Amino acid sequence: MTFNLPLRTTPDTSSTTSRRNQASRNYYSTTTTTTTTTTASAAAGSNPSGTAITSEISPSGNTAAAAGRGSTYSPPLSSTEAIDGPVREPARENAAMSDRLIVGVDFGTTYSGVAAVYTSTPDDVEIIKTWPGGNGITSDKVPTEIAYHFPGSTATTTTTSAATSSTSSNGNGNTQEDAEDNSSSSADATPPAVKWGFQFRPEESRLRCIKLFLDRSQKLPFYVSPLETAAQLKRFNKNVVDAVSDYLTQVYRHTTDTLTRRYGESFMASTRVEYVLTCPAVWSDAAKNTTLRAAERAGMGSRSEIQMISEPEAAAVYTLKAIQPNHLSVGDNFVVCDAGGGTVDLIAYKIMSLKPLRVEESAVGTGGLCGSAFLNYRFEEHVRNRIGKTRFDEMKLKKGKTWQMGLRYFEEFVKRNFNEDEHQEVNIPFPGLPDDEEAGLDSGFLVMTAGEIKDMFEPVVKEVTDLVQGQVDGLRAKGGVVSGIVLVGGFGQSDYLYRRLKAHFTTSAAPPPYSERPTHSGAGAHQEGGSIEVMQPVYAWTAVVRGAVLRGLEGNMVISRKSRMHYGTSYATVYDEGKHSVSERYWSPLWERWMVSDRMQWHIAKGESLSPSSPIAFHYTRNFRPGQSLVVTDDLIACEADEPPAAYTRDLMHVCTLTTDLNAVPRSLFTRLTTTRGVEFDNLDFTLEMIVDSAGLGFELKVDGVRYGRVEAEFH
Repeated sequence: MTFNLPLRTTPDTSSTTSRRNQASRNYYSTTTTTTTTTTASAAAGSNPSGTAITSEISPSGNTAAAAGRGSTYSPPLSSTEAIDGPVREPARENAAMSDRLIVGVDFGTTYSGVAAVYTSTPDDVEIIKTWPGGNGITSDKVPTEIAYHFPGSTATTTTTSAATSSTSSNGNGNTQEDAEDNSSSSADATPPAVKWGFQFRPEESRLRCIKLFLDRSQKLPFYVSPLETAAQLKRFNKNVVDAVSDYLTQVYRHTTDTLTRRYGESFMASTRVEYVLTCPAVWSDAAKNTTLRAAERAGMGSRSEIQMISEPEAAAVYTLKAIQPNHLSVGDNFVVCDAGGGTVDLIAYKIMSLKPLRVEESAVGTGGLCGSAFLNYRFEEHVRNRIGKTRFDEMKLKKGKTWQMGLRYFEEFVKRNFNEDEHQEVNIPFPGLPDDEEAGLDSGFLVMTAGEIKDMFEPVVKEVTDLVQGQVDGLRAKGGVVSGIVLVGGFGQSDYLYRRLKAHFTTSAAPPPYSERPTHSGAGAHQEGGSIEVMQPVYAWTAVVRGAVLRGLEGNMVISRKSRMHYGTSYATVYDEGKHSVSERYWSPLWERWMVSDRMQWHIAKGESLSPSSPIAFHYTRNFRPGQSLVVTDDLIACEADEPPAAYTRDLMHVCTLTTDLNAVPRSLFTRLTTTRGVEFDNLDFTLEMIVDSAGLGFELKVDGVRYGRVEAEFH
């Protein structure tokens, strides 16, 4: 039998006891409950049936004097903790289709993009291609880079994300936290000016990869220095959230200006603008909440108004809509690989219906730090070794434009178009460098062989291939049929990456389907031979932001998602000498029983399918002594392991502390109970309905089916 009882008022300081709030908890049962009568007895063994109850009276099922709603009290079946952030409205599948402007923002690690569409002309998706500092050159995206300076001061030349790793860190959490938590409350009277995107000269320093600092659970690439980032932010009384918010503010202002020029001021003043923001699939709930907070500060709307969609999901929305419907079949699985500049995110989707097109996540999303930026740093290391450290450092310091020209050629030509069958050698322009036959410098060009470039690509490409293989293996282990791999993102444009994946997963060497509607020719034969078709849409770099506006335009295409972790809460229960150690027990004078605390109840399993259209109801019962505050707090706990523990351990993840205000609940809904010792208390049953969408986990408080108040979350 399992009794679910209150924790002691004095927290246990043993190694296995949590630090969570001990004064006001929720208690729940995992077995059938019974109705209690109205008188109390302190006899400990008077309930031989051992039926669990959840009210804060004698656990033996004894009678109690009751006042309030009635003479009997039926405790709920179970009670759990809430999940995530501010209350968010359920997915707006059937939102009124009044004229709106939908703006998608792909906030990327190295580059960010913006797309917009007017609901009256849904086929006219506009990609913003002109940016401040771009000198008239168009680009589908803008660098995710920002810097501060005080008017009249000169910019420093300190590099914040150099290839050298002497001051770098792989992100153990400490320096990341320092960068994020640096206070900005004491800003100078004159706020610093901002440069962003294309506005930098080659030699000017800037903050790069700031997005990665939003999720403390993610490791940083070797080329990002948390210490240097924190130092630069502290210099201007800024923190990471400030930097992200300031960057998104610039994006928002430029987007608004561009759309005003396009549609006119009167149109913009009378038309509702809705923003859809993207985030990595593997981001924590805390990181998603922080991103929404930064977007809200940037002016994109309130957190409840801004929609959020994971990057690979947005890519899937666009790509699967572009594929010819007669080449899709219900039951097909597709792995979406969003290979960007810093990160690579993957999610698998299974087609559930064709008209309308609806899919469900068929595997838990994965990801890694193996984006194309790592090729840049491997290229930098190669050039340094070829021409010598002294000459390389001098070039970067005194001939910054020479280095930038070579790097840009590598980024725009080599990374995207290199094919070892067609390019036996590649000439990288470094104008102004003297000829050096030994170094391979000839007439201002550095000659690189196909083998050298392949060696540069291979370690990074192998990491991407392994991630995709992991998704495929997981699907096939469950009997799924994998019909295709969709390659999107900046790195997803790479011809070499496409061909390597094609060679790994198929037996054909056909050229990539560079078309708006890639086909599945030979898919049946591939499945018989265990091969999988690899698709590379024509708009691979902007697939994510195009999918974001489609999400805002058409609603949610994904009907269910996989939970990334186990989510649960702790509880106290009656001591059982057959299950528990004597050292774990404590005496409860209220329950007059030996009890143990910090048992774990896992309400959501890792990999469990969750649908935004089907909220998950968690039932609570809370007891309050007269005068006790009706604002209660609890911790939400998560576990990334495949098998979660039965009791709390220190390696579990504290997702957030939840604060529920029950003052809005009418007092008539509370039940007054009295123990045999004459102690009166009020009991309240309530429900948290959890909603799962691409933005994370939201919830609302209900009592007897009626919504009351709000639940706020403080993320850790």
